[in-house]
Amino acid sequence: MSGDDLAAFRERWQQELTSKKEAQRHAGAPSSSSSCQAPGRSGQRDLSHRYFEERLNKRRGSSKPRDDGCAEGGEGGEAAAESEDQPDQPEYVSLARSLLDGRTSPLLERIQEERSRRKRQYQSMTRVCSSSLQQQPPPRKARREEELVEQLIQDLNEVNDIPFFDVELPYELALNIFQYLSCTELGRCAQVSRAWRVLAEDGSTLRDCRNSAKTVRTNWKNRVGSISQLQFELGKVLCDVSSCDNFVLAGYTSGDVRLWDTLHWDSAASYLKTNSLSVNTEPRPHVSHVQVSATVAAAAYEDGCVDVWSTETGGEPIHHYQTSVKVQALALSRDSPVLASAGGSDVRLDWADDHGYWRTLCQAQLPKAVESLVLVPGRRQQWPLVALAAGEAVCLLDPREDEPRTLHSVYGHPVTCLDASDSDVAFGVKRAGWAMHDGGNKIHIYSVETSKPVVCVGSSPGDFTCINVRDSPPHLLVCGNKDRRVRIFDLRTGSSVVSLYAHHLGVTSVQTDDWKIVSGGGEGLVCVWETRMGAKLWEMHNRHPVRHVHFNTSTLLTANIPDDKSPRGACITDDDLTAHRRHRGVICHYDFSEDALSQDHILPICRSDYTESYGYNYNISLAVPYDRLSGSHPPH
Repeated sequence: MSGDDLAAFRERWQQELTSKKEAQRHAGAPSSSSSCQAPGRSGQRDLSHRYFEERLNKRRGSSKPRDDGCAEGGEGGEAAAESEDQPDQPEYVSLARSLLDGRTSPLLERIQEERSRRKRQYQSMTRVCSSSLQQQPPPRKARREEELVEQLIQDLNEVNDIPFFDVELPYELALNIFQYLSCTELGRCAQVSRAWRVLAEDGSTLRDCRNSAKTVRTNWKNRVGSISQLQFELGKVLCDVSSCDNFVLAGYTSGDVRLWDTLHWDSAASYLKTNSLSVNTEPRPHVSHVQVSATVAAAAYEDGCVDVWSTETGGEPIHHYQTSVKVQALALSRDSPVLASAGGSDVRLDWADDHGYWRTLCQAQLPKAVESLVLVPGRRQQWPLVALAAGEAVCLLDPREDEPRTLHSVYGHPVTCLDASDSDVAFGVKRAGWAMHDGGNKIHIYSVETSKPVVCVGSSPGDFTCINVRDSPPHLLVCGNKDRRVRIFDLRTGSSVVSLYAHHLGVTSVQTDDWKIVSGGGEGLVCVWETRMGAKLWEMHNRHPVRHVHFNTSTLLTANIPDDKSPRGACITDDDLTAHRRHRGVICHYDFSEDALSQDHILPICRSDYTESYGYNYNISLAVPYDRLSGSHPPH
């Protein structure tokens, strides 16, 4: 059926339904009304004045009939007949005469009259309402039928036109848009409307979604994708790196802080200015710690200054404060604008209110210097909680409490690593060397709500160097050790489910999901493992230890940060911008959802055209085939 035939059919169908409803409406109309017809709207308004007119007629001794033509009987008519031949007189005279006639209650007549008046008024209003209901058919049922017809016709129209709130698109174009969504996003879109559900559950959309997820996993396993090196030449040596979603933040020994947005590489917010106090200091202090979230970026300097920027605007800091000692630990919440910093034994917690103004939420002091701290995630609508590690003690700082709450403290057993999820706090403990048969180093897990131990896992001769429970699957914990192994523990049973011999200089960073493990070592290797088989899929090497590893479904970010922040050499000078390239560290961003065959996805080190003006050629490497190099061979 063509489009014109379908439109004509819908028009005839709607006219037929409308004519049937009109015929039913005329067939059910009433034929006649009652003999004592109630007045209209004007008569209804006069009902309230009839009582006063009757009273006036009785005083004057008149017995006029009512306006509506209905005869009055009962006690009202008898009283009018008795007062027929009496002249006009005041009300008190009539009352006196009624008493002289022997009536014991002068108000009895009024009570009876009021009762009869109310009865007549009720009957009259009842007749008016019943006649109005008989004359007018029920509109709600008819309106409901019209709505159902219009909705059915609208559903038929949605077969060809898909509404996107304010724009109607053809089905094929809307389906093409939905092909870019993941399986989770398609499930959310299916709950919007019936039309969106048809698109989300379309066979081609689900097939493309499954194929896309399968393709990304295949690219992960075969190391197929694009790779980018995030470098800032003027920053000198890399000090610290943090990442969240598509944002990457890096701090350098030059005092500069650089922000990258991996979705919009040309973002104007990438350039973050330092506070005026640190800028005017010579030499400029190094950046000691950086943290970034989806909305806020923060950096701490060696002189005790802390700056906070907005990731949307960049530029000048939106918040700044100064501490008397060097900041040893810095943490930023991913869920809300909450910043925690520790210098020595002092801990400070800052947050931004609904209007964007930053203020200090609380300050606390511990007996020993704080070595590490993390903010408990998933507390967007609640008070923030900070987990602290100071020597042998692990504390939980709540702004509502006067003192930090101690979770664990054993003399001679220092804490080596710390992490927290929305329900648990996990930390590694080093056993004392003088204790015999103590079972080795352990990982303790405590509940955030009850502050009680949940489980204790691990028994390793080496120190636990890194732990990740925040980004791990439910009931799982991944950790790295100095004994060169990566382990995954099941928190329900307290047993190890995976143990891999990974890095010969110890594991420095690690993260896992439901099928793979990414680990970094002190020798500079980044290894990708398959969890089920325990096999290494691939590895990448750089000069410095891997201090940061973070990945999501399709991207991976690694950072090799040097231990020596002031390298020295016979031919190295500060004026040469390329002198410290091998000593500066590197940040690598992998994207496995893109095609690695395009020219833009080849590393810059493999795209050199051998035309650099300076003689230092450390960044020159080979590219195959050679005829793709500009200036090497003329094209055939």
